[in-house]
Amino acid sequence: MHTRVGILGAGPAGLVLSLLLAEKGIDSVIVETRTREEIERTIRAGVLEQGTVDLLVRHGAGDRALREGARHDGIELRFGGRPHRIDFAGLVGRSVWLYPQHEVLKDLVAARTAASADIRFGCSQVELRGLEGDRPSVAFTDDGGARHELTCTVVAGCDGSNGISRRSIPQGARTEHFRAYPFGWFGILAEAPPSSAELVYAHSERGFALISTRSPGVQRMYFQCAPDEEADAWSDARIWDELQARVVGDGFALQEGPIFQRGVIPMRSFVCEPMRHGRLFLAGDAAHVVPPTGAKGLNLAVADVAVLARALTEFFATGSEAGLDAYGPTALRRVWRAQHFSWWMTSMLHTPPDASPFDVQRQLGELDMVTGSTAGAAYLAEAYTGWPLDG
Repeated sequence: MHTRVGILGAGPAGLVLSLLLAEKGIDSVIVETRTREEIERTIRAGVLEQGTVDLLVRHGAGDRALREGARHDGIELRFGGRPHRIDFAGLVGRSVWLYPQHEVLKDLVAARTAASADIRFGCSQVELRGLEGDRPSVAFTDDGGARHELTCTVVAGCDGSNGISRRSIPQGARTEHFRAYPFGWFGILAEAPPSSAELVYAHSERGFALISTRSPGVQRMYFQCAPDEEADAWSDARIWDELQARVVGDGFALQEGPIFQRGVIPMRSFVCEPMRHGRLFLAGDAAHVVPPTGAKGLNLAVADVAVLARALTEFFATGSEAGLDAYGPTALRRVWRAQHFSWWMTSMLHTPPDASPFDVQRQLGELDMVTGSTAGAAYLAEAYTGWPLDG
């Protein structure tokens, strides 16, 4: 078997890369360890930046996001028992869409399948070989038990933070930057009507809370907790009491209902440098992870492959590796911006376990500065809705 681009992973990065390459006539094969059903049934929240939605629509995979997703022109920062709206549309003329990541993946898989893309689901024993030469290969066992070796010109490692791509770079050839946060997010899905027309980011003496929505009848909410919190130890009543206490004030109250999913999400930041080793190029969670506060994860994956697809198009058209050489530095510039924004939002809204009264008052001063200044609010709006995509 041979293809020009072997792609590990059928997540957002791998599927969007396959889509962009196909439009330029560049063939690829996606090797994925999960089944299609597993990918499409793994429920994950999603906030799509303006640029991500524009790219999906432009390339024929965004119609359902526009039709079924919820466009939000702002968010609410809630502190001191009062709401403070950040007007994205008014400040920077951009918006975001609430549209779950697994729905994005359904749309992308459907689009690529309809175009007869070669996606190998349910693979195992995946190995990367010859990455430092000009004929790298991906060895794998397919879902029927047959062993294959796929030779490529380039390998795109889009297989997430637990995949083999990053680990295939020798330890001495990579630098890993890591930060673990001393708290997690306790997340729930509940059958209830919306509590707010837009996302609510709440700072309180008890810690952070995020009020979001999944659909008119299903709501997604989070509150800051210990990273080792046992989700099943919490009753529905206790969860609702905690959420209500973190948003109380100004007559605001959450709409409650039965909770049918709960879990604790760890908070961490990670960046691997460089994002290239020989003919292997990392993208998405294989190269970087951000805390969810800034809503950057999926969007960074799309931004990565927008740059990589342009570089590969130039390489296969002209033989020039200039774009490939610039891929990592170009992508990392956005990655570190997103890391800073995600860290900033996290540090401004969450209460550290060892927070002093000074720390809490400093946070309130920062929130007041952001919401009371057009320049401060505009920075948050610009970063949250996303910087323009390169390529």
